[in-house]
Parts: sequence; C-alpha cells; structure tokens
Amino acid sequence: MKKSGVRSKLFHTQTKGFMLRSFFITASLTVILFSQCFASVPMASEPQQDILNIGFVLYTKGDTPGTLYARWTYANVYSGPGLATGGPREGFAGHYHVRYFYENGEFSDEYDLVIEKTGDFYNVSWISNGKVVASGVGMEVENGLAVGWRRIAD
Repeated sequence: MKKSGVRSKLFHTQTKGFMLRSFFITASLTVILFSQCFASVPMASEPQQDILNIGFVLYTKGDTPGTLYARWTYANVYSGPGLATGGPREGFAGHYHVRYFYENGEFSDEYDLVIEKTGDFYNVSWISNGKVVASGVGMEVENGLAVGWRRIAD
C-alpha cells in the first residue's frame, strides 16, 4: 500500500504541475491574442489622432441627370457610398447637395458640394453651415471623377 500511496502522490504532483503549466500557457496565449486584436482596432471612444487626414472619393454619373454616385474612404478607416443631387445635367462641375453613408447603411455626413473645373483638373469643396470643412483636388478618370481630399482644421 505504501507503494501505491507514493505512486498516487507522485501522480498528483505531476498532474498538478502539468495543469498549472497548461493554465499559464493558455492565459499567456489569450493575453497575446487579445492584445494584438485590440491594438489594431480603432476604438470609437478614443481620439483618432493616429489616422491620416486624407480621404478619397470616386464620383460616377448617376442614372438621373444632375446626380453623382459616390464611393468614399477616409484614412482607409471609414468608407461607404454616397449620393450627390442637384448638379448640372452634363459634366461634373457644379453645385450639389451630397449625403454620405457608412458601409452598414448608417448615415455619415451631408454637405453642399462645389466642384470647379480648372484646366484638366478640378477643385472640390465640401461646405457645412456656410463654412468650407474639407477641400480636395480631382481629375476625370475613365468612369468618373477621382478626388483626393482632406478635412480643414480649425
């Protein structure tokens, strides 16, 4: 019996050591996994100081004259579709009212949009409450008007 008692204690000690090592390895891997996941995801409640103040939008002609479909991104973090209305029947240059949405369909922003042709290129302004809040430059491409833009800091 003493032999089996020693064997039982030895097995219990080895099992306890194995379980503790397994627990610490599992806990360590979990911490590493979660820290990498959360490090790469911007949190909405945190200031977005690390993202670039650069956006891009591609406007294409809508089915109705005077409308433009938009596909936009801001800093490769936010993106979605949009619709500009009230523009000229032909060309891109003109005054529009534009509404942008996120990928999930939620409303993002709306502006008065002014597109001005300057030679082969375009100057573009987004206006809210009578104030220019973003500005960009663009050029016509095969299927539309490609515009790079940035928000104007106060």
